[in-house]
Amino acid sequence: MKRILISGSSIGGPALAYWLQREGFSVTLLERGRTQRQGGQAVDVRGPAIEVLDRMGILDEVRRHKTDMTGMSAIAADGSELWRSETMTYSGGSFESDDIEIMRDDLARLLLEAVPPETELIYADSVTALRDDGDSVLVEFEKGTPRQFDFVVGADGIHSNIRHLAFGDKSQFVRSLEVGLSVHSAPNILGLSRWQVTHEIDGRNCLIYTVRNDRELRICFIFPATIADENVGNLEAQMQLVAREASHLGWEAPRLIETIWTAPDFYFGVMAQIVMPSWSKGRVTLVGDAGYCPSPFTGQGSSLAIIGAYILARELGRHHSDHAVAFAAYERRMRPFVEKNQAIGPVARDLDFADPASQEILLNMLNEAKVAIAIDADFEPQI
Repeated sequence: MKRILISGSSIGGPALAYWLQREGFSVTLLERGRTQRQGGQAVDVRGPAIEVLDRMGILDEVRRHKTDMTGMSAIAADGSELWRSETMTYSGGSFESDDIEIMRDDLARLLLEAVPPETELIYADSVTALRDDGDSVLVEFEKGTPRQFDFVVGADGIHSNIRHLAFGDKSQFVRSLEVGLSVHSAPNILGLSRWQVTHEIDGRNCLIYTVRNDRELRICFIFPATIADENVGNLEAQMQLVAREASHLGWEAPRLIETIWTAPDFYFGVMAQIVMPSWSKGRVTLVGDAGYCPSPFTGQGSSLAIIGAYILARELGRHHSDHAVAFAAYERRMRPFVEKNQAIGPVARDLDFADPASQEILLNMLNEAKVAIAIDADFEPQI
């Protein structure tokens, strides 16, 4: 039985572990944190990704955990309402769509719960070296003893450690969209109920919506930033940057800024895309944001990861004896889909979301891109 190490337990990692286990592989799922990362923004599941979740048997449960917004409004600096909509939200799009908006940590948990019990789960460790000799990969860990695997998959996000070890410095693959995004949770100090609010001044934006039956807020600050502003690993510097940039905002911004310092799940990053000439090198490959992050502007990161995991597992199942053929088939199937979705990012960044014509442009691009791949309806796992 061939052994596969998957690094990353958020979206693509558990989805891939599920399908690889069904295909007869021995799977080890590695997570740097002591548990799955909590918090994060609302994410979307669209198009064929919904079908993949259905085939995993978790679609009904995912739907039960979807967000329940009833609309949104834009607020001026003095607190007056500029406009409102009861047919869409910025984060979830049109309410008439079959798309599913769900909190990132809820989706990650449901995917992990679906992973077969024979999957080996390792927490609080990370890979420090990969030695691919052509027949297998010797993996060295920060804490655990070195082990041999037939293949290694990086499903560890835009700052992928596996990508760095196998392909080199991320700077050659990152296409920055020059916009910073922070997300954190806070008590519902605004008294919102199933509602989303946006407030924008001079290119800086605060987006807020309720979660957990209106008990909590998810607070997003968005502002111009470069990769040099990320300060990866320096949480204090990131918080100070967000607080400084958000101080330009009016309305309830001062109260919302104060919640940064006590948030249990603060996250900051510069919105970017990962663009690579190839997602595979030897016996190492990438799935999801690690290989082809489309950026949060598209709302398609989770769907790309779920579909990519399904197709990668399928191709490895079809070509057990030749991983190079499997990896090439995976990329051949996924790359046009990825490129079509990544094309949304720069357009969405520059659109005026308050303008109905701009909303229609984005909606048309998304509706076309989200279904720009077909998964085989007659596929049956080789078990």
